[in-house]
Amino acid sequence: MQGSDAGREGLFNPTAFPRSAKYDAEWVMDNMMGPNALLLTEWLAESMDLKPGMRVLDMGCGKALSSIFLAKEYGVQVWATDLWIDASANFGRIRDAGVEDSVYPIHADAHALPFADEFFDAMVCVDAYQYFGTDDLYLEAYMARLVKPGGQMGIVVAGLVEEMTSDEPPEHLRPYWEPAFYCLHSPAWWRRHWERSGLVTLERSDMLVDGWKYWMASALVTSERRGTPMDEADMLRLDAGRTLGLARMVARRNERAVKRLDEP
Repeated sequence: MQGSDAGREGLFNPTAFPRSAKYDAEWVMDNMMGPNALLLTEWLAESMDLKPGMRVLDMGCGKALSSIFLAKEYGVQVWATDLWIDASANFGRIRDAGVEDSVYPIHADAHALPFADEFFDAMVCVDAYQYFGTDDLYLEAYMARLVKPGGQMGIVVAGLVEEMTSDEPPEHLRPYWEPAFYCLHSPAWWRRHWERSGLVTLERSDMLVDGWKYWMASALVTSERRGTPMDEADMLRLDAGRTLGLARMVARRNERAVKRLDEP
């Protein structure tokens, strides 16, 4: 890695996250679909009680980097579930990583998950939950029912430091703003969104310190390797953490029964 790739010991693969820093940076860069998935998964897992043999749903796993990492680092069984990436392609990466006995690739939509109620000990979602989980009914109708009472649910998302007070973005972000950015929310918003369901008890809701820098480093790598414009990296550099960053939420499923949408 050279220059703005940030280097193995730099912002892309920081030593502050020792588990993820030991993985081959080229492999991560070849397969990432956003900010460094291993770094985000390590940050999330720090606040979760993952134990060997647990069944974990990795929702929106992309190219299964997070699933491979969880299996290798924590000894859990992972159902690597994604809509956009073919399960056979993910199985190739899983097999090459030597974890085909503990990571199971699934091709499924977030609103049609083929799993039994309370099958999982935990759920994680890295840089994907914002695309489907903002729905007021999603937690109850689709996700919480899959996790055992007492099990943890953890997400990391691109987010806002604070909620915007109007539909107009900050002046400095207007040249970069896209309608899709309205799915981004603050830790306070996510806390309220989950707590009011009555299904979970919040254990963590925060922003990653210097998260915008790690996000920017990944955006630079992606742009340089693909030869695409650096608008995302430029936006993050200009914002410098005032508005945008990476948010984490960890909650524990409580005993309240989940009502399915198809129930009378």
